[in-house]
Amino acid sequence: MLEGPKVSQSELAKRFGVSQPQICRIIKNKERILSEWHRSGDPERKRKREGKDAALEAALLRWVEGARATDLPVSGPLLQLKAKHLAEGLGRPNPEPSGGWLARFEARHNLTVEKPPAEKGDAEQPTAERWASSVLPALLRSYAPSEIYACGETGVLLPAGCPGKGESAGDRLTLLLCANADGSEKAPLRAVGENPQPRCLRGVNLEQMPWSYRAGSAAGVTAPLFTEWLREFNEGMRRQGKSVLLLLAKREAHPYLQLPNVRMVFVPPAATLAQPLDRGVTSDLKGHYRRRLLRWQPAERGTGQPTLLDVLHMLAQAWGDVRPGLIAGCFRAAGFSPEAIAEVPATGPLGREQLERRAPTDKELERNGEPAEADGDGEEAGELAAAQPCPSEREVWASLATLRRYLECRATSPDLFQAFYELEDAMHLVSAS
Repeated sequence: MLEGPKVSQSELAKRFGVSQPQICRIIKNKERILSEWHRSGDPERKRKREGKDAALEAALLRWVEGARATDLPVSGPLLQLKAKHLAEGLGRPNPEPSGGWLARFEARHNLTVEKPPAEKGDAEQPTAERWASSVLPALLRSYAPSEIYACGETGVLLPAGCPGKGESAGDRLTLLLCANADGSEKAPLRAVGENPQPRCLRGVNLEQMPWSYRAGSAAGVTAPLFTEWLREFNEGMRRQGKSVLLLLAKREAHPYLQLPNVRMVFVPPAATLAQPLDRGVTSDLKGHYRRRLLRWQPAERGTGQPTLLDVLHMLAQAWGDVRPGLIAGCFRAAGFSPEAIAEVPATGPLGREQLERRAPTDKELERNGEPAEADGDGEEAGELAAAQPCPSEREVWASLATLRRYLECRATSPDLFQAFYELEDAMHLVSAS
């Protein structure tokens, strides 16, 4: 109409029931209005509504346009995670965007959030029986047992009076577990609790621990936390030069990501398709954890209840106690492993016989019935070493606590803790004998 026969602004105002200054402003801003109208992609839109945080929306919209330019699928959880990161970068006081805010953002900019194949409607998904009989076997044939992983979550209660836990009663940790079908690799334990900054973790070199800790809402795994773990898991597979299959349950906190080294496959919910880790792996882990909790002796250690840091170490030890053979058997029982998987020899904490073979014998410590002499030069060579009194168990536990604290602050690799855990298990065996 503006480009047709010339019509006065007064006549246009009467025709559309608006004021003449409004018509004047529209003509003045014609190019900008048309540009925004075309960009919105919604021909029925009559009013432009601005969001409360224009800078955040502009940054998020640029990211969406860039993602689509590179054929990256943009899902709802991924959009929410990116909005949170951008809000943190802009220094917003409440960086967690709500679902309502994202819905209004999508409506304002006419965005259609894509759904990954695993999130499509039930009509497009095979039934659980058909998936187990045809889809799953085809997936398993494409990967070696060491390249088939399953992940799951389980919860453990913290001991009563445990320093470092949250304020609410019945505090617990949620554990994120992941292992492969032949039991040859277990991903480092990821624990999620309520306390964002436990005092007992101050000064600990968290990057070199055999476990990791994150704070989550109600001590549960959220979509951003799971996305962070997925990217770390993918990076670990990339460093190993592996492309793996990851089987997991479909949950709201499990967003789908297209990763170069990890192929995510959601297992259809059905009673006949129990997750491999639920077939006995998590219960075995909890059994080892309870055994270590019961073995905690405050009187001998000179401490009170175990702290959150102590619990995390006990959980890492319990995860290490789970035998590869048990994991492989659980994968087979769940039908998530090729029939060709062979039983993997059990490897775990040293048994009593192995410890006795490693421990020095009395004959090695004595020479001709006398205490061993200290090496020396000159006159000191002939002197007997001063006999040291046998330390008490409390002194030994204090020494082990000092050594563990040193490793927590100065360790250069999580593997160092495996040797320390074996030493601690040896002390338990000696103390019980």
